[in-house]
Amino acid sequence: MAQDSSVVGCIGRIIVATRGQSGPGEVLISYRGGSEALIAWSAQPLKRGTSVLVINDRGTRTVDVSEWNDPLRPFQDEDY
Repeated sequence: MAQDSSVVGCIGRIIVATRGQSGPGEVLISYRGGSEALIAWSAQPLKRGTSVLVINDRGTRTVDVSEWNDPLRPFQDEDY
């Protein structure tokens, strides 16, 4: 299956913890007008609920992710 580079740059949330180089987890991203769960690899273990950025698409619904601290998050939580 060809790589789909359009997922690179998507922000998601870990739904199954990753184990770093010991094994993948799962990430939920907003994509194509909905949400999709993908297999997620990371350099270091990431716990469930961690916000991540997709940094590489390995193909076959598998991506590399990195922890992401969204600079806009404080504003998204405010009520207007």
